[in-house]
Amino acid sequence: MSRSYASPCRTARLAGGVYVVADLRAAFGDDFCRMPHVLRIIAENVLRELTGDHERDQAMRALRGWLVDGTSVAEIAFQPGRVLMHDTTCTPALVDVAAMRDAIAAAGRDPERLSPVLPVDVSVDHSLGVDLSASPDAMGVNLKREYRRNGERYRFLKWATQALDGVCVHPPGTGIMHTINLEQLATVVTSRWIDGRLWAMPDTLIGTDSHTPMINGIGVLGWGVGGLEAESVMFGMPVMMRIPDVIGVRLTNRLREGVSATDLALTVTQRLRARNVTGAFVEFFGPGVSSLSAGERSVVANMTPEFGASTGYFPIDDATLAYLAQTGRSSEQIALVEAYAKEQQLWFDPQAQPRYTDIVEIDLAAIAISLAGPRRPQDLLAPGAVAPALIAMPQPEAPSASLPRFPVALAAITSCTNTSDPRLVVAAGLVARKARRLGLKPPAWVKTSLAPGSPAAERYLRRAGLLDDLEALGFGIVGYGCTTCIGNSGPLLPAMDAAVRADEVLPVAVLSGNRNFPGRVHGQVEAGFLASPALVVAYALAGDADRDILHDPLASTADGRAVTLAELWPSGAEIDAALALALDPADFKRAFAEATTSRHWAELDAPSSPLFPWDPASTALRPPPFARAIQANRLGRYRAQPLLVLGNDITTDHISPAGQTPAASEAGQWLVERGEDPKDLNVYASRRGNWEVMLRGLFTNRTVANRLAPDLPAGSTLHVPTGQTLSLWRAAERYRASGDAMVVVAGERYGTGSSRDWAAKGLGLLGVNAVIAQSFERIHRSNLIGMGILPLLLPPGTGPETLDLAPGDTIEIEATADVIAPRSAVIARIHRVGGCIEPLPLQAAVETALECETLRAGGIISLILGRQLAAPVPPFTATGETPPAALRDA
Repeated sequence: MSRSYASPCRTARLAGGVYVVADLRAAFGDDFCRMPHVLRIIAENVLRELTGDHERDQAMRALRGWLVDGTSVAEIAFQPGRVLMHDTTCTPALVDVAAMRDAIAAAGRDPERLSPVLPVDVSVDHSLGVDLSASPDAMGVNLKREYRRNGERYRFLKWATQALDGVCVHPPGTGIMHTINLEQLATVVTSRWIDGRLWAMPDTLIGTDSHTPMINGIGVLGWGVGGLEAESVMFGMPVMMRIPDVIGVRLTNRLREGVSATDLALTVTQRLRARNVTGAFVEFFGPGVSSLSAGERSVVANMTPEFGASTGYFPIDDATLAYLAQTGRSSEQIALVEAYAKEQQLWFDPQAQPRYTDIVEIDLAAIAISLAGPRRPQDLLAPGAVAPALIAMPQPEAPSASLPRFPVALAAITSCTNTSDPRLVVAAGLVARKARRLGLKPPAWVKTSLAPGSPAAERYLRRAGLLDDLEALGFGIVGYGCTTCIGNSGPLLPAMDAAVRADEVLPVAVLSGNRNFPGRVHGQVEAGFLASPALVVAYALAGDADRDILHDPLASTADGRAVTLAELWPSGAEIDAALALALDPADFKRAFAEATTSRHWAELDAPSSPLFPWDPASTALRPPPFARAIQANRLGRYRAQPLLVLGNDITTDHISPAGQTPAASEAGQWLVERGEDPKDLNVYASRRGNWEVMLRGLFTNRTVANRLAPDLPAGSTLHVPTGQTLSLWRAAERYRASGDAMVVVAGERYGTGSSRDWAAKGLGLLGVNAVIAQSFERIHRSNLIGMGILPLLLPPGTGPETLDLAPGDTIEIEATADVIAPRSAVIARIHRVGGCIEPLPLQAAVETALECETLRAGGIISLILGRQLAAPVPPFTATGETPPAALRDA
């Protein structure tokens, strides 16, 4: 693993110090300033990290060629500087690592050689549930229950910090991973001692959460990957990718009074999803960028997976420096960021127009107050269109006499998306203050909650005097985690729960999150609207979504006077004044440091052995079969049974659930049979270290329709040889036993949503050979390949409806290891049950040679194990570089 740093470099005096930097000027000359900023950072990475002259020159030629054509099919290697994970994506990844260590030890090798070669930060933010809200005790009660439910898993994470080099776990209460990244971890520019010389370089990362691009808002290049791809990067393999198309989004003018960053983010999501930027890098440029704060930019960048791209990048400028100062970074670090960005032509020029693959124009002055919903984040709505959208949904059979037909069941200020920008949280506090002064409160059926991304929020809200106002309306802090945004919303209030079960109402969730897929935020709530925190408070006060929130009365005062939103909405000047009172840069470091010294975390008793001591009786942690030994590949020539035939927009929430585990489900029954409390089975996400539970939970979202036969229950399929309707895992077990291959067929945007790798791991455990779809979301496509499952694209104009697959139809596929190549044609045929054979030309949705190698190896884990057992790498410290703990900034 020792590396030679003979790449073209030079010395530069930056902020009073002398550093080695990649010599971008010598490599590109005047063409460099024509590149999009994202490709400038990638070019620097290639120049610095590729040590072979031939490989480096080849990559440079490919990047120059991109400048000519604006697109390329050339592959390029990218070496991120660090990895970011959260507890429910890192748990299955670290379970894989622990199982791989067992396999290495069983082969007579040293298991400690399998250890990350990059710093890995883990935030424990995805397990906090809103069991209690609107109570002074809520935060303490919710945290205590979180530790009780997840203690075994947390002890496992603590083991990882002791057994694996460079793994740092930030315990519950420290905040949401993307907010922590913005406020604490990101340096924008970093420095590192390499072979005795101090280098300066951009801060880069990958994260096992699709919203990792939030960090793009302050000029750090990072994007989301699946846990499987992160495992390969952790152990020294580069991110191999096709040089991306880069879509430039030109912003002009500035946002109007009263319009928020949320409204901009939802508009960008709608525009870019319609443009189809799947897999592309998006970069914002133009004079309008300079009018946006770093916090506002980060809100937009957070929605990158919702508009389908890999990045939503804003280059470094004065707003970046202001944000670093606001969050307590040192003056020395800020000076280094400015000096390096200007020296290496990474500083933003609002008048420049780099070369882009394509350009989208957005006039900030045309953005209006908006929501998105009720089922997808790209479905932008004016406030007046909310009620008509609800009317178009299936209506309750017996309307309630005591509740409105579209009651607000959940009003949640939640998620890093909007709570990482203090301006948005303060605006919500000002709405609460004005409502409180008028004596207004949400109706009794509305469950309210506030879960900021950072513990600093409590300090600045209290300093501005706004926390009391929010608490008076039920928006007390319930904890610091993702909560409602990822389905950890807790139970509905009793009156609402009863009305929903009686089918008397169509319940509505209004949240400041990033996704609103049916059933995502709560299993009983299919209608969800994304909105700014201030609008969340407004809808809570109304208690009813059957209105135009901008113009219709929200509520009435005690004397019967109608109150409209205009009376509550804060002006820009009011928000500025409150922020000036609220913000203290010292809060961010102090609050984080206090949360890090958690008594609950310190008291966890974790093993310290190199091998993890598995408990055979555990319902949380079990080594998965695919990580215990090298797996055979799934390629070849075969006739496959369609296990599932699905429609469009099948999300990873549909495939692998994250919400509450129902006691009556197969996963719930498995847990109850092993002694778990049927009234408190926790959420599926807490069991991602247990393959038995995750396998049984596949496709059980009640909105999933398997078109193979009518009226199939969610999570089931037709076992054709017997004609029986069986749960997926049981049917797959029978097909495997009889030697039958299996495929899944789907429509557009298969795998959109969260990066959860169990959506692919689950299919791997079922034994699926390939997924055939009209289009794939980027991260899930990569995860499928990581499990050795071949993603195949249907020809244009062909979808599940036109295929019209019937029980007994099979699909013959010729995809042998020797013919699979990037974007290669794949021969397939449909064998109809009546005897006729129809050709079905497919294309491998494979982008790089490394992805082909992964498929041939049987998946990422087999590839890693194979390399370890063939020639184990030396420990990280043997490379002559600084150990991971010291890879933080010099």
